[in-house]
Amino acid sequence: MLLTRRSLALAKQAKDSFLSLRDLQARVLSTDYYDPPFSPLSKPPKPKKKKTHPDQSSDPLNNPPAPVTSDLPFDFRYSYSETNPEIEPIGFREPKRFSPFGPGRLDRNWTGTCAPASQESDQSQWSEEREKVLGEPLNEEEVAELVERYRHSDCSRQINLGKGGVTHNMIDDIHNHWKKAEAVRIKCLGVPTLDMDNICYHLEEKSGGKIIYRNINILVLYRGRNYDPNNRPTIPLMLWKPYPPIYPRLVKNVADGLTFEETKEMRNRGLRTPALMKLTRNGVYVNVVGRVREEFQTEEIVRLDCTHVGMSDCKRIGVKLKDLVPCVPILFKDEQIILWRGKMN
Repeated sequence: MLLTRRSLALAKQAKDSFLSLRDLQARVLSTDYYDPPFSPLSKPPKPKKKKTHPDQSSDPLNNPPAPVTSDLPFDFRYSYSETNPEIEPIGFREPKRFSPFGPGRLDRNWTGTCAPASQESDQSQWSEEREKVLGEPLNEEEVAELVERYRHSDCSRQINLGKGGVTHNMIDDIHNHWKKAEAVRIKCLGVPTLDMDNICYHLEEKSGGKIIYRNINILVLYRGRNYDPNNRPTIPLMLWKPYPPIYPRLVKNVADGLTFEETKEMRNRGLRTPALMKLTRNGVYVNVVGRVREEFQTEEIVRLDCTHVGMSDCKRIGVKLKDLVPCVPILFKDEQIILWRGKMN
């Protein structure tokens, strides 16, 4: 019995070895590639892309776009309300050839402060077109309806006017709002609020609209009855803010009409004087001019506390007060403005 089992086991081993040798012989003699199970399939080769030469006709370097032509009759400036064209700068912080409109994008030359309008532009024609767009004046009911719709703080058609004043790109923003709205709400903050009349003038003059509501620092600018968004004026955008030019010093070492000792004594007395007002950064300065004029009726020197306002804004405030009050700024120190009313005639 034991011999029979051994003979069966040997026969089975011989059979298995024969099958394995036969399988190995078949693999060696076969010309087909042996692919073991679960092997990843080879990816097909990617077709090679043919190199195509770019079309030179569509190359912006070889064929730059034509410059934008605008028929607006005024000079293009970064800020219309915060610059005085009558004051000539004494220097520039960047070359005049660097136009903020971009190279070759405008048909006007940049002079360092503005892009002058062509001599062919007619101011009277612009005024006539503006009157046609405005149409008949609004009656009281129409004005009340528009004001009630746009004067609230939750109005979506709002533009914030900061220390830059009425800027060039803001005019384009106003026309963009006028595409879908009859009016736009303008909230004024900072230095420009010293002279709200100047802001209203430039907004109406440059945009062609009409101020129908004015309350402290809130304005509502109406587009007109016959306004057509498809026929809006062409306003090329400034790509960056140009560096401000260098102007003559605002505060002289010796004030006009005084000696050096008198000027020094005035400055020291002004620093010891109690502050008339304390101004905040990006605040509303609508009543500052009136308060300073009233104080000058009894006092010779006025001090304004501009802590945390910044020296740049302090100088802007001094420049505006010099013309609006009028007065003579004699000192800017530690964010304090010292104003002298000048000699009484």
